[in-house]
Amino acid sequence: MNQPLSTEWSPLSSGQTVAQVLQKNLICCEPQHSIQQAASLMRQHNISCILVKKNELILGIWTESDCKKLDLSDPSVLRQPVSLVMSCPVLSVSDHCSTSDAAALMKQKAVRRLLVTDSAHQAIGIVTQTDLIHQQPLEHYLVLRDISSILVELPLLLQAELTVAQAAILMQQTQRDAAIVQFDCESQHSAEYGIVTERDLVHFVATERTLCTLAEVATRPLLTLPLHSSLLQAVRLLREQGFRHLGVTDSYGKPVGLLSHNHILLNMEHLYISELKAALQARDKALRSSESSLRLAYKVIEASHDAVMITDARGVIQSVNPSFCKLTGYSMNEAVGQTPNLLSSGQHDESFYRQMWQRLQQQGYWQGEIWNKRKNGEIYPEWLSISAVRDENGAINQYAAIFSDITERKKREQKIHELAYFDELTGLANRRLFQDRLEQALANAKRHNHQLAVLFLDLDLFKRINDTLGHQAGDEALRQVATRLQKASRAGESVARLGGDEFTMLVPECDGVHDIEKLAQRIVAQFDLPFQIQQNELVLTTSLGISIYPQHGADAGELLKFADAAMYQAKESGRNKYSIYTRSVGQRHDQALQLEQALRKALSLQQIEVYYQPKVDLQTGQIQSLEALVRWRDKELGEVAPSRFIPIAETLGLIHQLGQQVLRQVCHQLQKWARLAVPVAVNISAKELAAPAFLPQLKQILAETAVNPHLLELEITESCLLPERATQTQQVLQQIRQLGIRLAIDDFGTGYSSLSYLRHLPINSLKIDRSFINALPDNTSDRQITSAIIAMANAMGLDVIAEGVETQAQQDFLLAAGCQLGQGYWFGKAADHYATLQLLQNQIPSSQVRIQ
Repeated sequence: MNQPLSTEWSPLSSGQTVAQVLQKNLICCEPQHSIQQAASLMRQHNISCILVKKNELILGIWTESDCKKLDLSDPSVLRQPVSLVMSCPVLSVSDHCSTSDAAALMKQKAVRRLLVTDSAHQAIGIVTQTDLIHQQPLEHYLVLRDISSILVELPLLLQAELTVAQAAILMQQTQRDAAIVQFDCESQHSAEYGIVTERDLVHFVATERTLCTLAEVATRPLLTLPLHSSLLQAVRLLREQGFRHLGVTDSYGKPVGLLSHNHILLNMEHLYISELKAALQARDKALRSSESSLRLAYKVIEASHDAVMITDARGVIQSVNPSFCKLTGYSMNEAVGQTPNLLSSGQHDESFYRQMWQRLQQQGYWQGEIWNKRKNGEIYPEWLSISAVRDENGAINQYAAIFSDITERKKREQKIHELAYFDELTGLANRRLFQDRLEQALANAKRHNHQLAVLFLDLDLFKRINDTLGHQAGDEALRQVATRLQKASRAGESVARLGGDEFTMLVPECDGVHDIEKLAQRIVAQFDLPFQIQQNELVLTTSLGISIYPQHGADAGELLKFADAAMYQAKESGRNKYSIYTRSVGQRHDQALQLEQALRKALSLQQIEVYYQPKVDLQTGQIQSLEALVRWRDKELGEVAPSRFIPIAETLGLIHQLGQQVLRQVCHQLQKWARLAVPVAVNISAKELAAPAFLPQLKQILAETAVNPHLLELEITESCLLPERATQTQQVLQQIRQLGIRLAIDDFGTGYSSLSYLRHLPINSLKIDRSFINALPDNTSDRQITSAIIAMANAMGLDVIAEGVETQAQQDFLLAAGCQLGQGYWFGKAADHYATLQLLQNQIPSSQVRIQ
């Protein structure tokens, strides 16, 4: 070989070697292979890493841990060469390295696997943490310790609505190799849990599912054990199931941690302490019997990555290792002869130390978190393990302490706590923390027999800011709203952001409706002054709903629900108002909730139907194409108008699912009508077009159905063409046109698009909004606008379609003005595919039509 294939580490001690436990199946790929190809190989062989190799030279390694560093929201990332994201050089050990040394190196270098080489520096296998744990005889250690003794951090808890790409970002930010996924179970007022791991991320990359939600792909249910189960039980369960992670639950069955092989290996310092005790006990004997044992004792102490301190039975420091000096700032000369009080931070009282020493005296062992102070005065958290060393008669003659700085771990825990309880954008409490505070306030209100209030706020027409100025402007507006709400609140009142543009306020004690109305007026007044957003002066208003305990509800769920219902009442009353819950408001809210639940069910069962309305040639009356219109008939609700359920689908984030179902139905119908060759137009919302997954899913549907793309037309509204998204929109539209799909601007004349902007878009046609057609030909203003649109479209070489045509007079005017196509009740209402087929067959010679 021309150069070393890795950075190799030499062993310090003997014992079981890595050659006895390694995995010999080395899977490699070429540096030019894409990330997705590498992930596919890892998935195929169910392995945690892949070596990047050119000829016989190992260039680097790509692991499942590296996968979460990628921006998985960008599908193009998966096409990049794996050589751009691999780690190099590869850390390796020789085949005669002991397993204990390998474990120590893994901890020191913060890696979970090592390449194993032979005497000729040729790679012969991989050794992982799992191999070390499964192969070492640890039963005597594991059976004595329970899970709680090594589990010192909260789990990363993710909502099922997050995408895989978003989950990867959070896992990377919190340095987690797995996360618990929470699935809401509304019917049971509870939740069930699943899990997503780094290995799952590799599988999602391999199968291009990085834009799916966790609800679709997370493994469930979560395998769990109670917090105080033994480590032996946990390891056996992991081994039996072939898993690497195990959920840990409290007495209520809620997850409080995730146990992994990594946790177990990192806490093997307990074993090192046992070895250290044996070495210290052997020290006196070593002077009489063998100097090698003495050297071994010193080697264990000197080589430890963590700080080691030895005291006599009275607690006087006898020796420390180099890591102690590095961690505390004290030299060996400064420490020896002192007591551990040298490090005292003053943050623990006498009872803390008294209990520590009582346990040491009784059990010979203590472990826990403690705050100490460095020589420079800096206070830091450490994880400390102290073990008593007894002489041949059982009397304690020394104490061995090993400790490490856990500042970074504490920071990660704080970050996870913030993610769990606080809104990252505004710094306000999130839904989970607000719920906890509301429960506590309710318990206090019931105990002391006083009233409390819940206020539910929603910003009016907030979507316009995101659509016109972009999401950064929207985020800044939300931050400023949070500041104003906090300014309006009083001491003891809690403001929270539930998500989107929804906020809540908790008043834990109030004197009734009059008191809360004054607060509501104060909040509404906070919106009188305009907001300064990106050098724009914007006016924002809020609609506010109020519920009061005990008049309106007895538990947190009812109070939030009724405040939400009252908020919608305020919106219906004209916005920028507040409303107090009443029974009639609740009934309307229940109806809206019923509609939401029915829509979710209809989408899950694919009960949404597609009807077709003809577009005709105004000159000949012949059908030129069709428009797909969505219809929904519910068993209980009856016929539900699109104007009712489409806005709900957008609000609930279901518009993508609805749009995909409509596209898929239309393409399957086009496949059946292939010999008719009739084009069909499908409406696409701005949210759908902006979604990264839209284009890949469109291509997938076309591939599934083998439909001629020229028979498909997408109608987009002018809201899709906002100038601040011009470049992105133009790129997406260009890609759609390159597929052969036609594009039309729907509801033209009601939006913001300019002539200069339209000239650069790859569109084929304009549809004149029905609001300009209704009063034709009598309304002078509408005649002028319609004629101008038609003339402009013709000058640009675009087809022009008038929608909402209902009279002969309207048809005559449009034809005279130069409009080619029309659509509306005058030519035919939307019909199902059976009736539409009959309509199409009636205008085509029967010899040309033999389809179903």
